[in-house]
Amino acid sequence: ESAGVEADILISELAGFNRAELFLQSDATVPADLEKRIRALGQRRTGREPLQYLLGEWEFYSIPLKIGEGVLIPRPDTELLCEAAAARLPLVPGGDAPRVLDLCAGSGAIGLSLVTEVRGAQVWAVEKVPRTYDWTMRNWRRISRLDPLAADNYHLELGDATSGTTLTQFDGTIDMVVTNPPYIPEAQIPEQPEVRDHDPKAALYGGSADGTLIPERIVMRAAGLLRPGGVLVMEHDISQGPRMVSFAQANGFGQAHTGDDWTGRPRYLFAVRS
Repeated sequence: ESAGVEADILISELAGFNRAELFLQSDATVPADLEKRIRALGQRRTGREPLQYLLGEWEFYSIPLKIGEGVLIPRPDTELLCEAAAARLPLVPGGDAPRVLDLCAGSGAIGLSLVTEVRGAQVWAVEKVPRTYDWTMRNWRRISRLDPLAADNYHLELGDATSGTTLTQFDGTIDMVVTNPPYIPEAQIPEQPEVRDHDPKAALYGGSADGTLIPERIVMRAAGLLRPGGVLVMEHDISQGPRMVSFAQANGFGQAHTGDDWTGRPRYLFAVRS
C-alpha cells in the first residue's frame, strides 16, 4: 500500500542516508554490491515479508526495538495505549514510584516505553513464549545501553500472564496493569500476509471464537494484582469494547470505558479497580 515510502526506507537504511539525503543522492551511481542488496531485500518485501523484519528493528513510542520472526510487530494503535497509561501514572497517590505490570510483554514495547517515559516507574514484564521472551530480553539489553537508569527499573519474568500464580507477591499492590494480549477472534484470520503469515499466532488469537477468552482472563488476573484505585489499560479488538467494559465492571472494576484508536474505533479498555 505504501511501496514508494517503503522502498525509500529500505534504500536509505542500506545506503546509510536519511530520506532527505537520499533525495539529494538520486543522481548518484549505485555501487554494484549495494544494488544487489537492495534488489534482494526488495524481492523479499515483494513476497510480503514484513518491512520491520527486513530492517531488523522498528521505532515505537520513540524507542528503537529489535524485531524479527517470533515477536509481534508493534503497531501505532498500541502507542495510544502507552500515551493513556503514561498520562495516568504520575497521579499515583502519595508521590511514590508507580508500580506497573506489562502482561504479555512481546517485544517489550509497552513496558520499556513506560519505564523510559515515566522516570522512576518500576515495571515488571511477563512473557509466556520462550522465543518471544528472548526478543524482550534483547530489547531490554538495548535500552540498558541507551538509558541504563531507566532499564534498571525494568524487570522481566518468563510466565503465564493469565495464571493466578504469576507474580502473586504483588497481589493488591500494583498501580497499573498494561497489556496488549492476544485478542483476534479465531474465525477472523487476518487478510494481510505480513500479519497472517509472520506474526506469531500465540500473540494474535484470543483463544475463542470471539477472541475474548484470553482478554477476560487478563482482566480477572489484573483485578487480583491491582490495589483499589489501580488502573487496567488493555488493548482489544474493535468488536469487543462493550463486552470488555461489562466484564470488567462485573469483575472488580467500578469504572470502565473504552478508548479509541486513530480511526475513532474502540481499541482499548481503561478500567479502575474498585
